[in-house]
Amino acid sequence: MATLKEKRTCGQRCEDFGRFIWNSDNGTLMGRTPEKWVYISLYYVAFYVVMTSLFSLAIYVLMYTLCPYAPDYQDRLKSPGVMVWPDTYGEEVIDISYNTSDKKSWMKMSTILHDFLKPYNDTKQLECNKHNCTKGKYFIQKTFSAPDHTKWACPFTQSMLGACSGLEDPTFGYNCSMPCVIIKMNRVIDFFPTNQTDLPPYVNCTILEGHNNVAKIEYFPERGIMDLSYFPYYGNLAQPTYVNPLVGVRFSLVGEKHAKIQCRVVADKISYENYYDPYEGKVTFYLKAVK
Repeated sequence: MATLKEKRTCGQRCEDFGRFIWNSDNGTLMGRTPEKWVYISLYYVAFYVVMTSLFSLAIYVLMYTLCPYAPDYQDRLKSPGVMVWPDTYGEEVIDISYNTSDKKSWMKMSTILHDFLKPYNDTKQLECNKHNCTKGKYFIQKTFSAPDHTKWACPFTQSMLGACSGLEDPTFGYNCSMPCVIIKMNRVIDFFPTNQTDLPPYVNCTILEGHNNVAKIEYFPERGIMDLSYFPYYGNLAQPTYVNPLVGVRFSLVGEKHAKIQCRVVADKISYENYYDPYEGKVTFYLKAVK
């Protein structure tokens, strides 16, 4: 018949633990002799040195093969997106609504546009960007000839937006029924919007709803052109002073002063029929003025 295991006291347990830490009979420290502890320590030091070296080598090789100026894979960016300012984006739609009789309402819209156009200040652009860009031709640069090993960028000034620049009319037309919106195409590195050098991309806005409520559409620069000299874009590291070309669009609202509008950047390499990306090549928004 098995005997019950003897219950050990707290003092005996502490004594056993102390013997495990250092056993003078066997000369072991926590179950191993000092010589074995030296061997196992050297093994783990060598193991982690080798693992750290392999990891560092892998990171070095990866970074060496990466281009710092452009991502290796851009297969998801076949066509750039398009955005509109004032950027009053809701959950599903862009609703640019304002009250011409409420200064706070239309000042909100003009303030958004003034803040957005700060980088396009004429003096700032002409100081930091190349002046002698050739209009109507791609600005292809194979070398880093600009200061600090960068590439030049063509200036796009606020005044190029004409009546939608905020210089002639600081309210951008939001104190009446002739509001301006700013259309911007997103950047894609090394993207050429067209195969031809004599046909630049341009913005075209169409009325989807409320055709009788828009009497006239005006574009700034003329014909809504995004000049080819702003392409290709070489990346923020290569072109730190680059700014996107813009197009200002002014609408003359009449009647009910409400319309659903779609603005598209037209070029043979810019698609706009992607059902899963409503902002690819185009942007749709509601424009409404109340009094």
